[in-house]
This record gives sequence, structure tokens and C-alpha cells, in this order.
Amino acid sequence: MNPVLRSCLSFFRRETVLCAALLLAVVSAFFVPPSPAYLGYIDWDTLALLFSLMAVMKGYQKTGLFVSLGGRLLKMASNTRRMMLVLVFLPFVCSMAVTNDVSLITFVPFALAVLRMAGQEQLMIPTVVLQTAAANLGSMLTPMGNPQNLYLYAQSGMSFGELCGVMLPYVLLSGICLAALILIRRPVPVSGVSVESGSGDPRALILYTAGFALCLLGIFGILPPIAIAAVTAVFLLIRDRKLLASVDYSLLATFVGFFIFTGNVGSMEGFQNLLAPVLEGRVLPVAVVISQIISNVPAALLLSGFTNEWRELIIGCNLGGLGTLIASMASLISYKFAVREYPEQKGKYLFWFTVCNVGLLAVLLVESIALS
Repeated sequence: MNPVLRSCLSFFRRETVLCAALLLAVVSAFFVPPSPAYLGYIDWDTLALLFSLMAVMKGYQKTGLFVSLGGRLLKMASNTRRMMLVLVFLPFVCSMAVTNDVSLITFVPFALAVLRMAGQEQLMIPTVVLQTAAANLGSMLTPMGNPQNLYLYAQSGMSFGELCGVMLPYVLLSGICLAALILIRRPVPVSGVSVESGSGDPRALILYTAGFALCLLGIFGILPPIAIAAVTAVFLLIRDRKLLASVDYSLLATFVGFFIFTGNVGSMEGFQNLLAPVLEGRVLPVAVVISQIISNVPAALLLSGFTNEWRELIIGCNLGGLGTLIASMASLISYKFAVREYPEQKGKYLFWFTVCNVGLLAVLLVESIALS
């Protein structure tokens, strides 16, 4: 195969959603020619906050703070049941503040190492599947928990407390379900699990905590997000260029692509007339279904231009992260880690992932009906 073609195919497999977003933006440009109005499509504040949060979380991750926290909690785990509770609820709680993808990037490799040390590798599938669900479910609670919440929070005009209040019943039930799935397992004594890890340079921790505080000020509307992003970029350009380069710019580019696409289709009267009636009174289920196909971040970007039922859209896009493997792009992170370490268990992992996620989605949809 031609090396250039091989590189293109490799990039497409690695960045499928980004390629789809850019393709949709280009196709839509044939119907709505490029103009200065395109700049108005883009939510610059959301992009600025997303960049700043990703940079700060990369910094936290680099300090080893989360692994250190997990190691200390594991010292209290005397059996497999307690060990799984720690490994699953670490991403559940941490994702509320540090985003679902950062939680999985941090805690899935950590869990695989712990299970190996404890001689409990047979628990890989249930542990990683539940960790993935936990990160997606815990992240539902706050604006900074995941990208779609951050965007919809900015678009809806909700207060921080209002968004948390909307998602709190679902997060509480999710926590109960995750705990129940672990507690029904028979506990097996474990010993010798000790993960020693320092929390890194104290000065770095202080600096990244200050950066996180700045991000919160942007989320609460106290400081302009563009200024926060500029300060973050300049600081990292001087102090840590490798960390600056490691930020997920493909996610930012994906947002830009979908902003342009949704802006263009929103200006097409025919498309508005087609989608608006479909969404009327059905925003939540439509968001869940579309998330299964294109994942919940693009679903939030697409549907937000055609409805002002923000509560239903927020719930639908968050619950829509459950179900298929691509419903939440964060789920692919843990899948790649698990399959890389245990390639022979790919099929089994996908089966139990789907069973667990569809089951949890069904429970939370029933709750949404009961609360409506």
C-alpha cells in the first residue's frame, strides 16, 4: 500500500469523528458559501474553556496526584469487592472535576496494573467496563465533567447549580447501580497490593490548582474564558511546551467542524423545517438515539441549534453516552487500553460492555420517565 494512503487511513481510524466533522463542514459549505458569518457560528468561549481545562488536567495527570490518591485508598482494600469499589468509584468521583476522558486515561492503566499485582486479572473485564461507565456517569453532574456539558451549560444560560440539580438524580441512581453490581460479586481475599506513588512537585500542584481555579472563574462567568486560555497558553509556552503540545487539539478541531456544520444547516430553512418537528416534545429520546450513532458530543452540537429544551437535551446527551461503544468517545479510551493488554478478550469485552451500558441506559431512561 502507498505510504501516503496508509498514513491517511491510519489518521482516519485514529480521528474518525474529527474527519467526519470536517467532511460535514466542507459539504455544508457548498450549500452555504464561506463568509465572515462563519466566525459567528463558533462558540469561542466554550473552546477557550475546553482548551484551558484540558491543559490543566494534563498537568494534574503529569504530577501523579490521582494515582497517588488511588494507591492510598487501595491500602484499605482487603478483598476483591473493596478493590473494585475503589477502582470503579475513583473515576466516578474524579470525573466530576477532571473530565471523563482524563479519569479513564489515568485510572484504567492504574487498574490493570493493580489487578496484575493482585493476581486478579480475571476481573479485568468487569472492572474496566464498570470504570468506563462510572467515568461517563459521574461526569454528568458538572459542566466541566465532559465536553457536551461544558458546551450546553454555556448555551443554555443555566447556573452551575441548576445543571447539577438537573443531573443529580441520575448520578445518584447511577452510583447505587454501580455499587450494586460490585457488591453482588463474591469477595475474594487479596494481599500484597501496594501502589507507591508520590504526588509530584508541590509547586507544580499549586500552579495547576491555580489554573483550575481560573477555569472555574471562567465557568462561573467571573473572568472571560478567552483571557484564561491566553494566560494558560503563555504560561505553558514558557514552562512546559511538551504539555502544551499534548492537549487534545483534535477535539477542539472537531468542535470547530461541527460548529460550522450546524451553523450552516441551521441557516437552511428546509433543514430547520425537517428537524424541528422531529425534536418537538422528543428531545431527550432523539438525543439518546443520535448519540448511539455519532456519539454524544456531536449530538449535543447538532441538536442545540434546533431546540431550546435545554434540560431535556442535557439529560439526553448525557444518558446517550451509555449504550454503544461510540456513544461516548471516552469509552474508546478504556477499550483501547484493555484490548492492547488483552487482545484475545476483545469480543468478550465488547459483549459485556454493551450488556452493562444498555442495562444502565434502560434504568436511567425509566428514571427520566418517572421524573418527567
